[in-house]
Amino acid sequence: MVNIHKTAIIEDNVELGENVTIGPYSIIKAGAKIGDNSEILSHVVIDEFTTVGKNCRIFHSAVLGTIPQDLKFSGEFSELIIGNNNTIREFAMINRGTKGGIGKTQIGNNNLIMAYVHIAHDCVIGNNCIIANMVQFAGHVVVDDGAVIGGMSAIHQFSRIGSLSMIGGMSGVSLDVAPYMLAVGNRAKLNGLNLVGLKRHGFSLSEIEKLKEAYRVIFRSNLKFDEAYEKLKESPSKHVIDIIEFLRKSERGFCRER
Repeated sequence: MVNIHKTAIIEDNVELGENVTIGPYSIIKAGAKIGDNSEILSHVVIDEFTTVGKNCRIFHSAVLGTIPQDLKFSGEFSELIIGNNNTIREFAMINRGTKGGIGKTQIGNNNLIMAYVHIAHDCVIGNNCIIANMVQFAGHVVVDDGAVIGGMSAIHQFSRIGSLSMIGGMSGVSLDVAPYMLAVGNRAKLNGLNLVGLKRHGFSLSEIEKLKEAYRVIFRSNLKFDEAYEKLKESPSKHVIDIIEFLRKSERGFCRER
């Protein structure tokens, strides 16, 4: 059963799953897909070529799948793909991809995207992320699983934010932030490991000590990164390997300590 408010506008060729609810004055454009048990509240716009997964809740006045704010966009086909169990709060805006990027913007599963967040074209957001109010993503940003981004932060295009990292509120992130780190500042710098987040995710004290040692070697010694990589690449810790491999692939450069 589908529950559509009488004032909602649902164009032809929209795919609605089981038990979908569409609230007052919402507009769902042709080619959109909405998965089972998802709830679209009032005044939401879901544009063409947008897929919303199962069990999602899209709050009032969110705008999903509109064309990118990119002057190079020339009307080519691109997509917005949103996974399952996501909550997207009021006035959030998420754009589609571009042919100059990966052709799609992609949101994983189990994310909380708070009010007034903007996610620009070709961004990839992982699973279990928390993105607080008014965070602004430029294009081509990648956010790995479990990251937390504090309110009113701005993320520069092509930046990467590693898994289980935390960005403090009102930060400007212009370089990559390694997994498991805490970063904050007008031009964000590292403030050590995200210890609270690691403990919440069940990291053992032994594993945290290995990460602390890796942090010291990479960011607090006089070693160049290539030297730190050679010293750590045989580490028995998967999480240490995660850090050094993430940093080794950095193209923009990465955040260091203040």
